[in-house]
Amino acid sequence: MDKKIVLITGASSGIGAACARIFAGAGAKLILAARRWQRLQELAQELTAQYGDDLQLHLLQLDVRDRLAVESTIKNLPQEWADIDVLINNAGLSRGLDKLHAGDFQDWEEMIDTNIKGLLYLTRYVVPGMVERDRGHVINIGSIAGHQTYPGGNVYCGTKAAVKAISEGLKLDLVGTPIKVTSVDPGMVETEFSQVRFHGDSDRASQVYQGLTPLTADDIADVVFFCATRPNHVNINEVILMPVDQASATLVHRKSII
Repeated sequence: MDKKIVLITGASSGIGAACARIFAGAGAKLILAARRWQRLQELAQELTAQYGDDLQLHLLQLDVRDRLAVESTIKNLPQEWADIDVLINNAGLSRGLDKLHAGDFQDWEEMIDTNIKGLLYLTRYVVPGMVERDRGHVINIGSIAGHQTYPGGNVYCGTKAAVKAISEGLKLDLVGTPIKVTSVDPGMVETEFSQVRFHGDSDRASQVYQGLTPLTADDIADVVFFCATRPNHVNINEVILMPVDQASATLVHRKSII
């Protein structure tokens, strides 16, 4: 990965930040994009302190839901940052666990706009350059929710099923090119995910992981890095990973808590 340009969306926390750390350690040039500018700057300071001035970073305050902003951002990257080698479409979220007929429209729109449309926008504006340069790798962060629907997951599961289909469709469209497409689909990962889902309710969020050992953001980043560093002729199409205590989207073993 030395000197390869890696663009990570949703880089200010969780899986995105963990990916930034592991790729920084491999000498990649990092374009880190997120809405939360202060968090992004804090991550940049952390990485620079760890890896020194040799680390090359380019920060973008970007809302992937804004198509015109995505277009402008990608088209106006400085020349030394324009030739993106790896796109990690990580920005995504879940909102609520309401039944479909009681769902919140704002929650729906936020999930659809971020998880599907945001991923599409980045892919649409980055991949043409990869095709032109005859190299590149798109890594989408999906979910077990894209394979198995669970109660209350309706729209979120729908968005991640879309990520699965889009990843498969992109790979089909790129046959005949050397560009790789991968979907990394985790089960339960302890990040800010549940806090976002429950609109900041920390107590409810913490209950999601009680009695089991969930995956961490570093676990996912490790798999993403593995996929990104295979030989040129090897494409990892899809990886599903879950905690040992999780067997499916709905079947989880929890140890009793006294």
